[in-house]
Amino acid sequence: MTQPRIAVGADKRRVDGRLKVTGAARYAADHLIDGVLHAVMVDATIGRGRIAGVDTTAAAAQTGVQAVISHLNAPRLPYRENTGSNNPPGQRLRVFQDDRVHFFGQPVAVVVATTLQQAQHAASLVQVSYAAETPSFDLTGAPANEPTTYARGDTGQALPSAPVRLDVTYRTARNHHNPMEPHATIARWQGDQLTLWDKTQWVGAGTATELAAVFGLPLASVRVLSPFVGGAFGSGLRAWPHVTVAALTARQTGRPVKLVLTRRQMYFGTGFRPSYEYRLRVGADRQGRLQAMSHDIRAETSRYEAFSEGILPAGQMMYSLPHVSQHYASVPVDANTPIWMRGPGYATAVHVIESAMDELAHRVGVDPVELRHRNEPSRDESTGLPFSTRRLRECLQTGAREFGWRTRPRAPRSTRDGDWLIGTGMAAGVYDTARAPAQSRARLSADGTAVVESATSDMGPGTYTSMTQVAADALGVDMGRVRFRLGDSLMPATPPHGGSMTMASVGSAVQDACDKVRRQAVTLAVQDPRSPLYGADPATVVVRSGRLSLRDRPARGETYRRLLDRNGREHLEADGSFTLPTGEARFSFYAYAATFAEVAVDARLGIVRVRRLLGVYDAGRIVNPVLADSQAIGGMVGGIGTALLEHTVTDTRDGRIANANLADYLVPVNADVPDLRAIYLHGEDREADPLGVKGLGEVVHVGVAPAITNAVFHATGKRIRELPITAEMLR
Repeated sequence: MTQPRIAVGADKRRVDGRLKVTGAARYAADHLIDGVLHAVMVDATIGRGRIAGVDTTAAAAQTGVQAVISHLNAPRLPYRENTGSNNPPGQRLRVFQDDRVHFFGQPVAVVVATTLQQAQHAASLVQVSYAAETPSFDLTGAPANEPTTYARGDTGQALPSAPVRLDVTYRTARNHHNPMEPHATIARWQGDQLTLWDKTQWVGAGTATELAAVFGLPLASVRVLSPFVGGAFGSGLRAWPHVTVAALTARQTGRPVKLVLTRRQMYFGTGFRPSYEYRLRVGADRQGRLQAMSHDIRAETSRYEAFSEGILPAGQMMYSLPHVSQHYASVPVDANTPIWMRGPGYATAVHVIESAMDELAHRVGVDPVELRHRNEPSRDESTGLPFSTRRLRECLQTGAREFGWRTRPRAPRSTRDGDWLIGTGMAAGVYDTARAPAQSRARLSADGTAVVESATSDMGPGTYTSMTQVAADALGVDMGRVRFRLGDSLMPATPPHGGSMTMASVGSAVQDACDKVRRQAVTLAVQDPRSPLYGADPATVVVRSGRLSLRDRPARGETYRRLLDRNGREHLEADGSFTLPTGEARFSFYAYAATFAEVAVDARLGIVRVRRLLGVYDAGRIVNPVLADSQAIGGMVGGIGTALLEHTVTDTRDGRIANANLADYLVPVNADVPDLRAIYLHGEDREADPLGVKGLGEVVHVGVAPAITNAVFHATGKRIRELPITAEMLR
């Protein structure tokens, strides 16, 4: 029996919107826990070396101070291996376990006091002396970790013989996530049971299993609660040292402890998108058809962990070409460990590839959109598999038409508006359709209301709302009759809330649980002699607005309430799941984007202004267009930041982040984003998941930066191969 889709696909307001705008939504630091103490960390002021001494005398003497902890008096922690987490390979930072300093800002001590002000003052009195060593941040010449490589064909022969060749190196800056809500944790012990209220994108393996491993606890002894997350963009995909510090201090003091990172501490207390040095060599014929690409990639990581991300797939499957080689190496530097940031890996790789494609188009005299059409693959050439859906060509065609691309002058620096040079550019984008096993639970009560729960998160994309839509349609009730609960590690397990996998994975599990509950009700009705549906074929029964009826005879039916009351049932309940198919892979799964940009560049000052952006997306079924627009606009805004503004500046003398605040680390504001528009190709991908979605949150960011930088070239005739583009580069 196929249920009608009423909520899914419709513009629906956020079900949690009122809670957020009235301040009723409780974020990690907002929970009111009796007897809570406040912790403030003391951060290392060198970039590498050892702690020579810690003087806590003055701090410990202050009013209200309950404890001052460093490696000198901290308990030894087990730090068991945690294979189920997102931790990169290596020896994760073992906070307060030795005297080694790995990076500027590393926690070296913590003060716990009755009030936040007392803790802040006492922390300022802790005196730490160091045996400093010279830190290194050399990405070009420093030794690298063992590389990841890929090859097909023979680029060594194909590149030198190609009629048209490019050999270009791009550099991208380190970027920080800068979510609105700072990272925070409240920790409370009750015997051997640890409860954490934490800002996290993965209450399960992200925080619960990590803290169980750190403290040597059974997983059942750790509960993590995270009902609201005020933005994260990837920064909450693992448990950072402050989470361990909060739990450690709570155990040592015997009282709950709250620890909130300052904005400054966010720049070294959590991760970041690593900086890259990316050399790309391209060979093509004189019509622009690709023959070979060679990628040599270096990216920063910490010395104690080897971080990596999905930088390689785009170069393997985005376009048709017989010869590809890739060499990807992480380079240890004296910084904390990076972490995934919106569009991880793909955003960087696509920036390089799409910038080079624009250079190639200019070199051979072919329109940039047409160049991409000429290199469209018929299958995934990295695996030989057909694409489940690949509508990039349609994205490009739709975008070109809606943007007015055909009126674009081909020659750079040919359009002016007073002192402003006007240019347009475009780029394609891709991101893999990630899915992972997920579970959910649904309960339908006799009053016709339902509670559905799953241990996922909502960092802003609208998980509460979209899951409520899916549940409402599957149960056949109005959205107002469904309450979706999330953010508790005791709920059914889910994958991390990242990588654009939540809707496909958790949404499919929610649909499965609710389908099972609805089928239970239908079975109960057709087997109940007192029901108007007695003896009916279950396949002919549908549910609308909480009423079961025959599809072709809607007058014959009854409500959930009447059915359950008559049968003495307080509720119906079922567990749902989503699992990946077993056996050999049959398809290659990706979402696609085409981004078009118009910029204006001040001819004298070099200032760049984005005038308009258009994104067209092949993302499968769109569950809620309003939420999708929020994602798309956010992805475009982030792309503006990547292209023109965002750059974490490191003082290489000591590793200090020189712009660790929102006054000096620039992000786009309203004046930077005048005209943003998103278009979604109608369709679905049922090979990917039962809902037919492909993920949206990442792909809307991928390709934005190169569209902007290509537009800057079109405006000025200057090709900038470093991000962000600054006014100084264009003068």
